[in-house]
Amino acid sequence: MRVLHVISEMGAGGAETLVAGMVARGEEYGWVSAVASGGGFRADALAAAGTPTFPVPLARRSKAGVLKAAWATRRAIARFRPDVVLAHNVGASLVARLALAPGRRPLTVFHGVAEPDYAAAARILRRTSGRVVAVSAATADRLAASGLERPVVIRNAVFPRPPVFGRAEIRASLGVPERTPVALCLARLEPQKRHDVLLDAWAAVGGDAVLWLAGDGSLRPELERRAQELGRRVEFLGTRADVPDLLAAADVTVLTSDWEGLPLAVLESMAAGRPVVATDVGGIAGVLAGGGGIVVPPGDPAATAAALTTLLFDSAARETTARAGIRAVERDYDPHTLMKSYDELLRGAR
Repeated sequence: MRVLHVISEMGAGGAETLVAGMVARGEEYGWVSAVASGGGFRADALAAAGTPTFPVPLARRSKAGVLKAAWATRRAIARFRPDVVLAHNVGASLVARLALAPGRRPLTVFHGVAEPDYAAAARILRRTSGRVVAVSAATADRLAASGLERPVVIRNAVFPRPPVFGRAEIRASLGVPERTPVALCLARLEPQKRHDVLLDAWAAVGGDAVLWLAGDGSLRPELERRAQELGRRVEFLGTRADVPDLLAAADVTVLTSDWEGLPLAVLESMAAGRPVVATDVGGIAGVLAGGGGIVVPPGDPAATAAALTTLLFDSAARETTARAGIRAVERDYDPHTLMKSYDELLRGAR
């Protein structure tokens, strides 16, 4: 089965992580995979490993941009001749629908949108997609409430990636002593992720703990200015391709988003034995229901600071939470279950 993934970019985000994992495991299920995207380090890695990749300019929410992206995707379809087109998120679904021949529709993986955008997302997906997959029950319910036939739910999974370097090496490279508590935030520096809330919370976390912000985006200059008063207690690491290494070197991870679907950063943290502090949005509460972290209200620096303080400075609580997270991932977020579910769905849609 020939599967073409269409996605806006292939950088460090969760949707990109899922695509890279599905491509890597697809051969086991008889897939021949390709990716059409705006590029990024994950696309470069896939191309180096032999996966066909096709350049598609970013649509950028303009009519001209969408049409240019659709023409590029049409060329990718003509060259790769996929049996199934799997579009990741709403914009890619629109582009893929325009690129496909009349009568053909992509399957869409819906990773999430901001709360006010659900009605528009449901309206577009009704017109563009043959089937919609939601990455959590919470996002499926919200789409259904917005007028879309309830999507299939296939929960995200962790595709294991062992660290290349050890904890000591990564900490030494970043100038952090072995015993210094470290919190890691794996998130683009964009409004959705609410780094402003995180920085306000971090100002209330005592001790000599350090916060690593791994990601880049439009808010970086503003956030760097905001973090100046915290000095070396906050480090901006930029976009990183070595997430497993950073997880090995950190003690806790944190995500203060206003909205999410089912963030792979949370699952990867749990799989690495790193407790999570995350906001109660999307599918996060369901992921952490069996342990693995502390859920806090969105937009609440005080609750975030309290949860971080507990997990950073109470080693017994941190170890208990870490063990629960590992068990939860092994039990509920296995990549074979995800791949088998997608394989059955895609073969039925051909």
